Amino acid sequence: MSVTRGISNIAKRGLHTSPATALQATKAATQVATGSYVEGTVNDPTRFPPPNSAHGSSHWAFERAVSAALVPVIGASFITSSHPVIDGLICSSLLVHSHIGFDASLTDYLHDRKFPKIGPIARWSVRGLTLGAAIGLYSFQTNDIGVTELVAKLWTA
Repeated sequence: MSVTRGISNIAKRGLHTSPATALQATKAATQVATGSYVEGTVNDPTRFPPPNSAHGSSHWAFERAVSAALVPVIGASFITSSHPVIDGLICSSLLVHSHIGFDASLTDYLHDRKFPKIGPIARWSVRGLTLGAAIGLYSFQTNDIGVTELVAKLWTA
């Protein structure tokens, strides 16, 4: 059932206080459904974003796949001790996993409608910090002992 029909059915049942209120609700629902609505006040209905598989179920499945991939990759690092491919997989998986988690938290709690200035600044800060962490991990992997050896040394210390 579409948004317009749902609100029109509510209006027909007499759940609004006046016919003018029902007419306003129907017009607003039609504008939101067709995408011709322009936001005005805080009490206006929120526009739904256009459907995009990159921000829907595919994105969610990718997040779960990265999280699930961490288990065997970390297990493989215990078996093979220090291997550059395993170290690279651990670093990239942890980096992507952490970035997705922080970005999702910022999207949930610092959304643009309520925080129009600090929300985008915080999201770009997380992107910059992720890039800095990637550069640091790459340098640590190529110029030093690597993540797996570091964990092994901390484990035996």
